[in-house]
Amino acid sequence: MNQADLLYAPSHEWVHVAEENGSKVATIGITDFAVEQLTDLVYMELPEVGATVAAGDEFGEVESVKAVSSLYSPVDGEVIEVNTSLPDNLEILGSDAFGEGWIAKVKLSSEDALSKLLDYEAYQKQCAEEG
Repeated sequence: MNQADLLYAPSHEWVHVAEENGSKVATIGITDFAVEQLTDLVYMELPEVGATVAAGDEFGEVESVKAVSSLYSPVDGEVIEVNTSLPDNLEILGSDAFGEGWIAKVKLSSEDALSKLLDYEAYQKQCAEEG
């Protein structure tokens, strides 16, 4: 995916919204910046299919040799699909965080949270400040 077309949460999740079967669906992943900060990933807990999530709610976690980090939903809706191959292939997050490294798809119940997300330039500025 083209990173400039995505939206970003300050907690380093990315969002791509598309129309699927008449509904708006957000594909969510974590950014390459987050993966680089975590280094050596060893475990990932995915959200449950069917779970209802709200923007800002924890919906999974990723663990590295350095730390355990929560994954936060950047949108409101229902988890309709998860990338079940990801926990056994965490190296994909390092090689293709914005493609094959997607984590979950959420059918949006509201688009309100999207207006609170960062565009590409604002997210790049945040990453530069966090260094």
